[in-house]
This record gives sequence, C-alpha cells and structure tokens, in this order.
Amino acid sequence: MSHPVKLAVDGGTAVRRTPWPARGLIGTEEKDAAVRLFDAAIASGNAFGYNGVPEQEYEKAFADYMGGGFADGVNSGTNAVYVALGALQLDALSEVIVPPITDPGGCMPVAMLNCVPIVADADPRTYNTCAEAIEPMITKRTRAIVVAHIAGDMVDMGPVLKLAKKHNLYLVEDCAQCHGATYKGRKAGSMGDIAAFSTMFGKHHCTGGQGGVVYTRNEKLYWQAKRFADRGKPFNLQGAAGNVVAGINCNLNDLSAAIGKVQLAKLPRITESRIRFGEALKAALKRGHAVTVGWQPPASQSVYWFMRMHIDIRKLRVDKMTFCKALGAEGIPVGAEYRAIPALMPWFKDRVVFGESGFPWACSDYKGSKRPVAKLDNAMRAVEAHFNISIHESCGEREVADVVSAIEKVEAAYAK
Repeated sequence: MSHPVKLAVDGGTAVRRTPWPARGLIGTEEKDAAVRLFDAAIASGNAFGYNGVPEQEYEKAFADYMGGGFADGVNSGTNAVYVALGALQLDALSEVIVPPITDPGGCMPVAMLNCVPIVADADPRTYNTCAEAIEPMITKRTRAIVVAHIAGDMVDMGPVLKLAKKHNLYLVEDCAQCHGATYKGRKAGSMGDIAAFSTMFGKHHCTGGQGGVVYTRNEKLYWQAKRFADRGKPFNLQGAAGNVVAGINCNLNDLSAAIGKVQLAKLPRITESRIRFGEALKAALKRGHAVTVGWQPPASQSVYWFMRMHIDIRKLRVDKMTFCKALGAEGIPVGAEYRAIPALMPWFKDRVVFGESGFPWACSDYKGSKRPVAKLDNAMRAVEAHFNISIHESCGEREVADVVSAIEKVEAAYAK
C-alpha cells in the first residue's frame, strides 16, 4: 500500500523551493518616458502639470484600446468610481446598489456623494453580484447600479443590462481588477453607462503608484465627468462665467500619464499571459479535484487578476484554512479568504461618513431604512467556498505545473 508524500507543513520537502517570480511590471520604457518629460521641462523651464499632451495622449490611447469612446484620467481607482458616479448628477439621498465584495473604495464614494449605498448579494459561485441578487434591492429611490468585476472575472452582464434598462437605472462598471476582460466579445467597461478603472501599481496596467480612468461611450457623461473631476471647470461649455458644479480635484498628471501610455501598449501582452496561465490551470484541474478554478459566466474571458479557486470541502477531511496553510507551505502564494466586504466594516455598520450624524441614512428626508442595508448570505458562502492564488503575467508553465503538483499533493494527503 502506497503512502502519501509527506507534506511540507509536516516537515516534508516543498513542491516549490524557489521564490515565486518577480512581476517586472515596470521597465526601462517607462523610465525613458519619464526622463523625456523631465528633460522637456528642464529645457523649457516650465514644469509639467496635468491635462497636457501626455495626459491627452494616454486618454486617447485608452479610448482606442476600448474600441472608441471617451476617457478621463484621474488620480485613483476610488476617485474613478467617485467621478463616474458624480457624472450622473444624482440627487442627494438617491439609492445606489453596490456590490457585496469589493474594495471599500468601490462603495464609499456613494455615501460621499450624499447617496445611500444598498448592498446586493453575490452569486454564490463567484465574488461578483448578479441580476437575481440586484433586483430585490431595487426601490422607487434607486437611481443607479454599480457592478464590480472582481478577480478579473466578468459579472454575468446580460441579465444585469436588461434589469437596468427595465428600471431605467444607470449602470456603472467598476473595472479596477479586470482590464481587458470580455463578455460575449465586449470589453469590461464598455457595456454600462460609464466605467471606472484603477491604474495603481498592482493592476493589469498602471500609471505609477496610483491612478485611475473614467471611461464612457456617452459624450454627455464624459463632459460631466471631466467637469466633476476638476472642481466643476466649464469644459466644453461656451460662455460659462465660472465653475459650474461642485467637485474636488481628482486629476491625473502628465508624469503618470506618460507612464500609463507605455503601460497601455504592454497591456495586450500582459492580459494574454495571464489568460494563458489561468486557462492552463483551469484545464489541469477540470475533473476529479477538490480544488478547481472558480466558475465564470459563459462566453466570458477572465483576465485573472488573481486565481479565484473553488474548494469542495466535502471531498476533504480538513477545513479550508488547514488546506490553504498546507498549500502555502508547498511554496504557492495563497490567500485563504477574500474578505473585501465593505458592509462588514465599521464605517458602514456604524454609519461613520459625516461625523456622528449617521448621514445619509439618518437624514429625516430619507424614507428608506435608517440602518445600512446589506444582503450577504451568498457573498459569505462565496468567501467560504473559495481561496485565492496570487499570479501575474510573468508566471509561466513552471508555475502552472507547481500549482497543480502542490494541489494534487495536498489533496492526496487530505482526501477522504
């Protein structure tokens, strides 16, 4: 009778004994672009700023990458969501449906705009929300829906688009984690009314340390976004005497844009590499495994910001935490839980937005619940049924093989 190989967590030899490869996102091309900008500033005596030629070129390149439309660079992914919502010019105390699993920055802007975030549950097969979870949360006060494509995986957009149209609601796509993902051939960010992208250093492409892009095919919304992102300056308005709407300074800058333009040229290669890794792992773990790549909507293509892995604990004699600890000991970068759930955080539960006022929920003019509304049953099931593996575009065949070997080794040791 054969015995399972001793796990590394128990003192055995790890599957992978060399470090995970460095990502190498930034190269000499970005450095050269920055140096050219500095050289031009030094030669002219004029500092570079924002809304200059580099930013305009980056925004045009981004719109071209998306297949047309309009793009405005901003200074963070959170502010991209903030500006995208600000462009809609919603009345105070409007309800905006938000995703259950997302960075807090994908939800907080709703409250900062004096609107009320209403949390829709998830599809339990994924970290993303779905039409079935959104529809029960719609009221006569609802004005917009925000969906986030988490982990590089697309929301099942067809039913959501039909739902938004049925109720005459704006649809905002939060594409922070899914640059280049597609649904039925359409890129993430091109299906809703307006979209927000994060371009911080960890995303598929970056504009340096922080940054973001607001994208839309609707020219009216574009100009409203651009004005809102720059303190209400009257862009594309003739004869305006001054700033036309209240807003804050959310501008990107020319240095970040110069980096971003170089990065954007690399994005197709980056996404191709991530897709190749993700699809290879999906194929290798397709049958007979307790661990598989998480469900994705039909006719969609993930760009794998990280690998969302489903674990069928019924096939194992240990819990998920024990399994993930053992997998990590084999040299695989594992995150056992993805608790990016804003509704569980103190700011949401305790209504800490504007001092101790409880606003917007506590406002006497708001006719909805005075306590924050969140439906999380499926979201919690999704969190419990998945774990994450960190990957990037410099991961290749060896990393795929090591992940598969490590999963098979740990599964064999813990199988029922």
